[in-house]
Amino acid sequence: MHPTLGTFLHAAGLALVSVVMLLCSLWGALALWFRISDERALKALSAASWAAFGAGALLAAWRGHAAAGVLAQALAMAVLLTWWLRLRPTHAAQWADELAQLTTGVVEGNRVTIHNVRNFEWRTSADYTPAWETRTYDLDALRSVDMIMSYWRGPAIAHMVVSFGFRDGAQVAFSVEIRRKKNQQFSEIGGFFKEFELGIIAADELDVIRLRTNVRGERVHLYRLQIPPAAKRSLFLGYVGEANALAARPRFYNTITVNCTTLVYQMMQRIVGRLPLSYRLLFSGYMPEYVYRVGGLDNAHSLEELRERGYISERAKQCTRTQDFSRRIRDGICDSR
Repeated sequence: MHPTLGTFLHAAGLALVSVVMLLCSLWGALALWFRISDERALKALSAASWAAFGAGALLAAWRGHAAAGVLAQALAMAVLLTWWLRLRPTHAAQWADELAQLTTGVVEGNRVTIHNVRNFEWRTSADYTPAWETRTYDLDALRSVDMIMSYWRGPAIAHMVVSFGFRDGAQVAFSVEIRRKKNQQFSEIGGFFKEFELGIIAADELDVIRLRTNVRGERVHLYRLQIPPAAKRSLFLGYVGEANALAARPRFYNTITVNCTTLVYQMMQRIVGRLPLSYRLLFSGYMPEYVYRVGGLDNAHSLEELRERGYISERAKQCTRTQDFSRRIRDGICDSR
C-alpha cells in the first residue's frame, strides 16, 4: 500500500475510533449523573471518574496503544451497560403530591368508573388543596374529544392533554406526565436517561387546565377533534387501559419514545390504522399541524383560525371555581361533534 494512503487510512480509522470513544464517554457520564444516586456529590464524582477514564483510554489510543485503549473502554462499557439494563422502574417512591396517585378504571358494560381523578384546588404551585376522587362515566353519553396544548417554552415544546366531554356537561381530562419525586425537577435530557417514571393522570379540567393557565402562566389552546364516535369511545377506553397497565407495571418516561404525544399516537394507530410519521410527533408543540394535516381537525376553518379561537388562557383566568368552567373556556370554539 502506498505510504501516503496507509497514513491517511490509519488517521481516518483513529479519528472514527476517537469519535465512538468520545460518544461512549459522554453517554456514560450522563447515565451516571442522572441515575447513579440522588446525591449531587456522588453524581459528580461518578460522572467525572467515568469521563477521566474515557479521556485516559482515548489518550492511550492516540499515543500508539489503540488496541489497549479501545479494549479498556469496551470492557468498562460492558459493565456500565449491564448495570443500565438492570435498572427497573418503580412505584415505590416519595412522589410529588400531584403525582402521588395513579389513575385506574373499571369498565362494566357502558359504564366506566375511574379511580383517583385529580381535582386539586391550585392557588400557587406550592399552595394547593389536594383532592382525589372516584367518578363514573357513561360511554353512551360521550360526545366530544378535545386536544389541549399547553406551551411554556417556544412553539416547538408543549404538553398535550386530551379531554373527553359527556352529554351532561361533565369533562374528564387525561394527562401523560413524568412522575416526579418530591423536590425533583424536570429535565429534558434526564428524560433520555431513565430519570423519571411515567404517570397517567385523569383530572378535572378545573385542576389540569387552571394549573397551567392561572398558576404557571402557560399559553393554552384547545382544539375539537373530528373523529368518529367509535374512535372517541376507543380512545377513552385506550387511556383507561393504558392507565391500568401502568398501575400494574411501572414504566420509564422517555423524552422521545414514551411521552404525552407518542403514547396518544400509538393508541390512535391501534384505533384508526397506520398514521404517517412526522417530525411533529417529536416536537410536541407542532401536534396541531400534524392532526390538521391528517384530517383530525375542522378543515372548514384554517388552522390559524382554530388556534386563535381555541386560545383559552385568558378565559380560564377570568373564571372562578364556582362558575361553569368547562363551558366558559369553550366560548367561541366550533362545537362540531
